[in-house]
Amino acid sequence: MAIQTNRIKDLREEKAMTQLRLSVELGVSQETISAYEIGKHHPSVKSLMHMAELFDASMDYIMGLSPTRRMIAEKSLVDDEARLLSLYRSLDATLKEKAHSYLQGMSHDV
Repeated sequence: MAIQTNRIKDLREEKAMTQLRLSVELGVSQETISAYEIGKHHPSVKSLMHMAELFDASMDYIMGLSPTRRMIAEKSLVDDEARLLSLYRSLDATLKEKAHSYLQGMSHDV
């Protein structure tokens, strides 16, 4: 699995926040924010939870692990959707791409 770059800097800049302001929000030093942004250190779960609120994004998205900004409320999914999501998450990147192609082909047949 390829290492993904986190999106902390992009999200911070999107909110027009300085590193100093984000450091105050999270209760860490500006140097720590810089280290987060360049991938030298990883934020704590507490800091990630706070950033998720600040940036209206999932923790996975912030850390570059998901292409989707918001988490899906799995409770809102019907059984078939939840089952498909579970199966999809178990696939590696190659099989996910194949699943996308297959579903796109099926949707054109409808």
